[in-house]
Amino acid sequence: MASVAPLPSVEELLPHRYPFLLVDRILAIEPGKRAIGVRQVTADEWFTGLTESYEMPNTLILEALAQLSGAILIGLSDSAQGAVGYFVGMQRVKFRGIARAGDELMLDCTLLQFKRGICKTAVKASVNGKVIVRAQITTVLRS
Repeated sequence: MASVAPLPSVEELLPHRYPFLLVDRILAIEPGKRAIGVRQVTADEWFTGLTESYEMPNTLILEALAQLSGAILIGLSDSAQGAVGYFVGMQRVKFRGIARAGDELMLDCTLLQFKRGICKTAVKASVNGKVIVRAQITTVLRS
């Protein structure tokens, strides 16, 4: 029986740290192909002074998805060793729901294309199996 390598921690894959790290755990990863992560939505810092609805701002959901997309950049090519991924943009962003405090936000990222250091990924976020955000993210790798 083949041994299974343990999943790397989020801190091993991403340079972000609290309070800017918005991915709590990596649940599955295929470097250079796909990653699945999770964010526990809590009544945290970003709710200070906002309404009592405790909805996670859409911009932070997109940031969590962008961070997860950075996790799959590892292993894309030999030239990517030591490279840093820079967020370039988002396309086809669709909001179809909200995430509230107490929700488990499932994050999913799949590589669409990698050419000449430019990476395009399809991302989605879901709560209770319902997709609430879809987008495409463009990242560039630079040494």
